[in-house]
Amino acid sequence: MAGIAFLLGLFVGSFLNVCIWRLPREEQVVRGRSRCPACGQTIRWHDNIPIASFLWLRGRCRACRAPIHWRYPAVELLTGLALAAVALRWGVSGPGLVYAVLLCALIVASFIDAAEQIIPDVITRPGLGLAIAASAAWPVVHGVAGRLEAVGQSLLGAAVGSGAIWLMGLIGRWLFKKEAMGGGDVKLMAMLGALLGWPRILLTFLLAPMLGSLVGIPMKLRRGDELIPYGPFLSLAAVIALWWGDGLIAWYVRQLGGF
Repeated sequence: MAGIAFLLGLFVGSFLNVCIWRLPREEQVVRGRSRCPACGQTIRWHDNIPIASFLWLRGRCRACRAPIHWRYPAVELLTGLALAAVALRWGVSGPGLVYAVLLCALIVASFIDAAEQIIPDVITRPGLGLAIAASAAWPVVHGVAGRLEAVGQSLLGAAVGSGAIWLMGLIGRWLFKKEAMGGGDVKLMAMLGALLGWPRILLTFLLAPMLGSLVGIPMKLRRGDELIPYGPFLSLAAVIALWWGDGLIAWYVRQLGGF
């Protein structure tokens, strides 16, 4: 099953690449064939096979020989691995489908934010609604049996996630006298909180700056970057919280009990 999920993920990743390129430019993601960004030539179907075409063409456009960005095979491979990991953990199930969609959304949001410093509302706003609906359909994602209770947990998670990052941005703006957190991050945390619930979204909130400092500080020292996109670190922290959050929270509670 994981192998099938991986192969499926490669092709899903090819579509995610389309979303990553077109969404910031407000272009249709369903209609229109892919074109080379350098020369505008329509890409033939056999030059659009995930990873294989990139290797066969040696990372260059067949028409103009311009380099193909490394992001394309990276997203395809990452999506394949993500869907395989979901299949191994949750199998063919409702929660498995929900988490697969979540990971795909996070991949798109992270790569767009890294390149454009924005997280499009077209990802987070429908994502929030779908997260609440998924909580009602499969209450087990919140560890409860009742649908109403699951929806309550989902709404609470959305409020805690968005509220925490909004407050962080407010404090940052007061301290540094400039915008510290974008509205896209707030909406992303609302979407994540609606699916992860309030304990795991708080863990996400705490992990993200630790992960960000590992990359952000070296980038600041090496290149002097003023603006470090935060979406990728929120996304990575959310994945950690999804996979290992319950264990990490239980461990932390035990440590508190030891004092």
